[in-house]
Formats: sequence, structure tokens, C-alpha cells
Amino acid sequence: MRQKAIGEEVIIIGAGVVGLGIGWQLASKGHAVTILEREDQIAAANGGASGAAAGMLAPTAEVRFEEERLLAFGQHSRELYPEFVSELQSASGVDVDYRDFGTLVVGLDRDDAEALEHLLEYQHSLGLVASRLSGDAARDLEPALSPNVHTAIHCPSDHQVNPRRLARAMAEAFTREGGILRTSAPVDELLIEGGIARGCLLQSGEELTADAVLAAAGAWTRKLGGVAPKHLPRIRPVRGQMLSLEMMEGAPLCDMVIRAPDAYIVPRSDGELVIGATMEEMGFDTRLTAGGVFELLRGAWETMPGVYDLSISELWTGFRPISLSNEPILGPSPDIENLWFATGHGRNGILLTPATALHMAEAMHTGVVPEALLPFLP
Repeated sequence: MRQKAIGEEVIIIGAGVVGLGIGWQLASKGHAVTILEREDQIAAANGGASGAAAGMLAPTAEVRFEEERLLAFGQHSRELYPEFVSELQSASGVDVDYRDFGTLVVGLDRDDAEALEHLLEYQHSLGLVASRLSGDAARDLEPALSPNVHTAIHCPSDHQVNPRRLARAMAEAFTREGGILRTSAPVDELLIEGGIARGCLLQSGEELTADAVLAAAGAWTRKLGGVAPKHLPRIRPVRGQMLSLEMMEGAPLCDMVIRAPDAYIVPRSDGELVIGATMEEMGFDTRLTAGGVFELLRGAWETMPGVYDLSISELWTGFRPISLSNEPILGPSPDIENLWFATGHGRNGILLTPATALHMAEAMHTGVVPEALLPFLP
């Protein structure tokens, strides 16, 4: 599919991992890129999906029925990750804590075991690498698992990364390439003239012009003014509550990502243990609730009792940008020239970052939309 290639100057709205990744790639291709972020810092865990995410790269463990297109894109992006991380760390000097220990999906009773059996059959029907383990075999891999763990699925190719470090690394790589990153710069509306995007108006009253505008505003995409709502992707926020615990120095509770029926548990190299995440249709309500935090802790404790004695280091909420199809929306607007979208990544934003960044930058730079993006066009 061929589109008009963008000009030299580009404005990107949103400094999550998607906006930063595309900005870095465009800047490396010689474009003059300005990224505008509404918050006063990037990857802050105060609503934005990037800073709030756990960082699981798990297309196999998280596969859902009838989402084969999303699975294929997720697998493609996961395969890109090692080289992407190597280039990013070299360009930025920031270690993103990429870990390849794999993922365990565990069940605590016979009902869970039956559900896992159906999941495993589906994974195998799609050619995914996954194997069934008994509870004892799962505890051989992760001894801190509860004696109540009945069965498990081992997904060795599902890895993880630290999302906040990932965002910092991309911000550093982007600015080293000459990109301009402006925080505390919320956009009030897009500037559209004669059906062509010309730039944007900040809430401060400042006008910025560019040859192309990319909306990578996540859950806030439909809050952009200056354009009819029918010309914006239908994205809604889905709240997730999360928390992190501090593991004892030199004694990690686990090495692998653990996906339990009511929580997932993500260890990081710095001793942090992330537990998440609720899925709540609450609009942009940022409140943490006693019930949400209780359910996460209960789900984690039933799976790995050792969390009981760990100290709580942080609690936060974030908003996943969910589209009507549960798939990302990637590519040029069909209604407004020089306006592009990269949004709607839902629960897969971190996983899909390399594929989104590389292919969106290619499409914008050349005017040729890669085949990988065709299923996700606006």
C-alpha cells in the first residue's frame, strides 16, 4: 500500500514507548522530530500505559482465541526484540533489563487445570512452543511456588523488559539523534486546514507546525480536539491497578514471569517484584481501591506465599488504550492528509514496540505501508 511520504518536520503527540520508538527511528532517518508529552516526565506511573506496564513479552502465554492476527504481529515483534534492545542500549547507554527466563502459566485447582489444557491445545494448534508441567515439575523450576499449584504451562520464548527503563532508553536515543522532547506540553487540538494536518495547538496557546502529525496518545487519543470525533480511532481507557514489592537482596523469589489465575508476578533484576493487574472499565478514574489491591495480593499470595513477608514499595494505576477490535491502530488517517495514528495497543504496548516503531517509521519515511501493518490500518 502506497501513501504520500511525510516531509522533514514531524510532530508526535505522546512520549510513551510507541511515540518514543517511532520518533527515535524517524530521527535516525534524518527527520526533524518533536515529541510532545502531557506529563512532566516520561514513563511516569500516573496513568500512561508505558510507565504503568509490567513489561511482559508474552504472545504465547497471553494468546486469546480468535486473535490470530494480533498473535502473528506479537510474535514478529518479540523476534525483533533482541536486536532492537542491542541497538537501543548501544544508542542510549541505558540497560533496559531484558530478561529471557521464560513464563509459567499456573493453575491452582482442577478447574484451572482444565482451562490450561484447553489453552495448551490452542497454543499447539497455532504452532506455539509450550509444554504442560505437573505442579512438582513447575516447583522444580520455581521452588517458591505454592504447594497448591496443580499444573502449569511453560512458555520458554516469552520474555520481559523493564518498561520504564525502555522508555528512558528510547528518550535518550531519540535526543542523541537530534530529536526534541518536550514534557509538560499537553496538546489542546490538532491544526487542520483544508483536510490537511498542519500541526497542533498546545494548551498554553502555542502553535506548532509540521509536515506531518502522529497521534500516539494512547488512551487519550479521543481527547484530541480540532478534528471531528468520527475521524479519530475509537479508543477507550481500561484501568489497571498494580503494585510492586521489594525482594530481599540476593534472594529473588522467582526468576520467571508467573501468570496465575488472579494475578501475574514479574521479577526484575533490581529486586523489584511487580504484581498486576486489574482490568476495570472505569474511564479515567485514577483511584487505587482497597478491593483491587487486595485481590492482587491475594492472587499473588495463593500462588507464591513468600510475597507475604515482602515490603510494598509502590502502588499505581494505568490506562490501557483499548480499541473496538482489541488490535492496535497503525497507519495514515483515511480522512485527513498528513495525520497518522499509532494507538490502541491495549495490554500489548511493550511487546509490540519494536514492530510498531520500525514499521511505522518505514511507512512514514517512504510512503509505503509494510505488509505487517496492513491488518491494523485506521
